Amino acid sequence: MSRRARTSELMWPRLFRRFEGGARTLQVQLRDMLMHAVMEGFISPGQPLPSSRLLAQALGISRTTVTLAMQALLDKGVIVARPRSGLFVGEQLAATYLGARLRADAEPAADRVRWPDRLKLRPSAQRNIEKPSDWQQQPYPFIYGQYDASLFPAADWRECALESLQGRALRRWAPDHIDRDDDALIDQIHRRLLPARGIWAERDEILVTAGAQQATYLLSTLLLGPATVVGIENPGFPDARNNFLLRTRHVRALRVDDQGLVMGANLSECRYVFVTPSHQCPTTVTMPLQRRLELLARAARDDFVVIEDDHESELNFSGQPTPALKSLDTQARVIYIGSLSKTLAHGLRLGYVVAPAELIRELRALRRLVMRHVATNNQQAAASFIGHGHQEAFVRRLNIAYRDRAQALRAALARHAPGLVPVPAHGGSALWVSAAKGIDTRALAARLYRQGVVVEPGDVFFHGTRPPRHHLRIGYSSIAVDRIEAGARIIGLELRAAARAPAPATTMAHAQFG
Repeated sequence: MSRRARTSELMWPRLFRRFEGGARTLQVQLRDMLMHAVMEGFISPGQPLPSSRLLAQALGISRTTVTLAMQALLDKGVIVARPRSGLFVGEQLAATYLGARLRADAEPAADRVRWPDRLKLRPSAQRNIEKPSDWQQQPYPFIYGQYDASLFPAADWRECALESLQGRALRRWAPDHIDRDDDALIDQIHRRLLPARGIWAERDEILVTAGAQQATYLLSTLLLGPATVVGIENPGFPDARNNFLLRTRHVRALRVDDQGLVMGANLSECRYVFVTPSHQCPTTVTMPLQRRLELLARAARDDFVVIEDDHESELNFSGQPTPALKSLDTQARVIYIGSLSKTLAHGLRLGYVVAPAELIRELRALRRLVMRHVATNNQQAAASFIGHGHQEAFVRRLNIAYRDRAQALRAALARHAPGLVPVPAHGGSALWVSAAKGIDTRALAARLYRQGVVVEPGDVFFHGTRPPRHHLRIGYSSIAVDRIEAGARIIGLELRAAARAPAPATTMAHAQFG
């Protein structure tokens, strides 16, 4: 065997491993690997590629798969076939690409654009929630807001996605909708989702967004200026806080207790107040009816507008959900943000805003500048999913599963980690827990991750430069119930290692967080 053949046998399996995994087929993985090898110069222009037989043997895959992948690159002109000689890297394409790379590398640094000097904003410098990309490979993923394949109604969603590919449906969603939303999804939001939350709205008062996050971005862009004062719960949703901080420096941190947002004096300073009353983010407590009415009364008295993110409202274990704040609003002072992504699948990126028609009109025009409209095939599949009753059935199953997981997690933490005090809550998909104030939960989370336990440090949820560091968010939406006990045991061991004398667990009425 030649040295080149032996080198290929070693190189190709190692390179292929970098492209394995995910939902892609073997053929697509192989095609991507070959493209990478060509464009990165692992194979020089004009150099022959290994034969399909050699490559199939080296990678342990079928020769047919290799042949089809190579044919795809032939069709693109990346490689060329020479009669009776085999396949070769296309000299013109590869040489052009590699030449551009060499020229870019050779440019003197002084001639390059200094991008830091041109930036008007630095979003990357903000404190954001961080989730390890390999959380699905960890044995104890106590992570919030991620997809759980064991609960996802794959067959029902597949049925709805296939419906959207039928001829008549395809003709409805495939054209450019400019700035319009899918009529079928608007109809389902209007007739089923909103009335279930006690909200009655006209169709022109609804806008579909790419998740609740885009809704917050559009609203902050449209409503906030450099001098606008906006209040947000503390602890609160970091992505909303960061959206506001891009527009104004006047972000007010509003206290939270075990009934949600506290009706403090600083509410009167605000022009807008962002709140998550159904399940406060991140503590998961629910704002009682009386405090909701008090908030609306304060909004009327002090002339501010409330932005309600109806966070995880469907995930309610008591069976008696509190009406949405928007449903109690008689003065059009509440802008409502809903989401399909938070319960169905976060990767779906489907949310909606309910607001007065004149505001929706401007939000729609702004959304058009950003992305025209949300992907209409997803909108149509989601409309079918709701219309066929799959959404309601899925939420019922989800509540049963999450209730069992929440009970198991509380019991396991009480046994193994009594130094962590969870906030009482009756729904949601995570526990907010507090350790003794001397415990640095960011360091604790790092140690736990090395043992396959994924939890989220709580400091990112607090506004300001010196946030408290003794809180954790421990999710149960992505971990099987039979993994919870073992994971909690590891949490307890690491917690005891972090604190030689854990602080006693205490619970107080209307406890303040932070």
